[in-house]
Formats: sequence, C-alpha cells, structure tokens
Amino acid sequence: MFGRRKKTDSAEDTADVTGQAEEAADAEESATRRTALPPAPRPDGPWDASEVREPGEGRVDLGGLFVPGVEGMELRVEVAGDAIVAATVVLRDSAIQLQGFAAPKKEGIWGEVREEIGSGISQQGGIIEEVEGPLGWELRAQVPVQLPDGKSGYQVVRFVGVDGPRWFLRGVISGQGAVQPQAAGLLEQIFQDTVVVRGEGPMAPRDPIVLKLPDDAQMVPEGVQQENQQTSRFSGGMGQLARGPEITEIR
Repeated sequence: MFGRRKKTDSAEDTADVTGQAEEAADAEESATRRTALPPAPRPDGPWDASEVREPGEGRVDLGGLFVPGVEGMELRVEVAGDAIVAATVVLRDSAIQLQGFAAPKKEGIWGEVREEIGSGISQQGGIIEEVEGPLGWELRAQVPVQLPDGKSGYQVVRFVGVDGPRWFLRGVISGQGAVQPQAAGLLEQIFQDTVVVRGEGPMAPRDPIVLKLPDDAQMVPEGVQQENQQTSRFSGGMGQLARGPEITEIR
C-alpha cells in the first residue's frame, strides 16, 4: 500500500509540475504575442512627420517633437547631460511629460514597456492598474514617494504610449489629470496632436529622440535636478515656455 501511495503522490506532483510548466509557457507565449505586435493604426495621432504637411503650424518646434501650443501653457524641457530628451507641458494643475524613442521597424514596444514600468513600480511597493483609456492601453499608478514632512505617501501618475513608424511616444500625466482622468482632456489632445520627427539616421531601439530649444529661445541654467538632470529656463513666442521640475500630485 505504501508503494502504491508513493506512486500516486508522484503522479500528482508530476501533474502539478506539468501544470505549472504549461501555465508558464502560456504566459510566455501571451507576452510574446503582446510585445511583438506591429504598431497599431493612429487615426487620431500622434503623428509622424511624414503625415503632417506643416508640423510647425500651431506647434512648438523642439526638433524631435513638435508640441501643440495652447493658451496658458508652460513648457519645460528635461536635460540629460548635454542633450534635451523630454518636454513637459504644464497646464493649470496638471502636466504631461512627452518623450520620444526609437523603435524597431516592424514591432511596437509599448506592450513591453508597460510590463517593465508596472514591474518596477510594483517592486517599489506601488500600485498599478492597466486600463484601456482614451489613448489606448495605459497604466494608472500610485508610486511611493517621500513627502516633505518625511512621511511616506503616493504620487498618482498615468503612463500612456503610442507606437509609430520606427518610433514610440510616451506620455506621463501627473497632477489632477492623473487623479481625475476626466480632467485630462486637453493634455490628451496635446499628446495626440504631437508630431514625432525620428529622422532617417540609424538608432538603437529605445534610444531617446534628442530635442532642441526653439530657435528664438534662450536657456538660463537654474541648478541640477533629480537624476543629474540640469534645470534651465527659456521663453519663446508660444505662451510661457520654462524649464523646471515636473508638477506632481501627491495624496
């Protein structure tokens, strides 16, 4: 009887291991299907430079991105070393950071990037929810932060993204537009109407698309930000353009 019992246990263990292996294989296959997809159609933008006749009409020319200008907005650029790699549009009590990256010719990377962002925030003790929003699939996150009084809190942000032809545009919405997504309509329109200029030169996937200041802008250093990002301020002809820390909402 003991021999038969041992054989039964072994069969059950084998079945468990087999089931776990099948689940892992299914998860891997699902991840492969999700991350190796071609870029989806973009009937409402963001736009590739080849799709817009006059990208500079009504937009701020940042070289790699043409960002729509709206009444009362503030535009801040993010500097890594000597290169400008991102732009943040601040509008009242909300903001969206825009950053373009090179991507493979035939595959989108937003699915893979979402998984990496979600995994990183979860490991920090944050909370992640993946939802289908106005701009497609996005991540709504509560990221652990230290409050000014030293206590622990959460910063609420939304990560949005769109794959284009050989590029990927990521947006990070913060402030009231993240806490109350229905208040982010204008920021979402800015994201959708942004024009990406990837260029024809060779770039490795995920390399940032380098930006520049508008021709009539002047940079004024203000210090150093988090992650060794230099702070600078400039002004131009499209509302108030300035460089500084991102506007965030903590609750």
